[in-house]
Amino acid sequence: MHDAELEELRRRKMAQLQQSQESQLQQQAMMEERAKQMEAERQAIMRQILTPEARERLAKVKMAYPDVAAAVEEQLLRLMQMGRIQNQIDDATLKAILRQISPQRREIKIERV
Repeated sequence: MHDAELEELRRRKMAQLQQSQESQLQQQAMMEERAKQMEAERQAIMRQILTPEARERLAKVKMAYPDVAAAVEEQLLRLMQMGRIQNQIDDATLKAILRQISPQRREIKIERV
């Protein structure tokens, strides 16, 4: 009788663990899906406000400097939401924006005495 009760408790505990794990997996899947949707919306907006050449440049910057590209995208999204972007941004304008956002490089000289 004692073994049967113990076995029943084990089964209940296993069922609880499986349920909690399944709910965690569902929540994670929902969060991933939401992130994918947000990224798709972001890319759609970028297609609207950037010319193909500018999008290509931003993609290259994203590969080398993801933090700089993210900052540029955020700035462009904010400008669009405020209504400050009237025309598509071309490659030259994007270069200017990148120059403003990217950190200034310091030149290091080593002098030997």
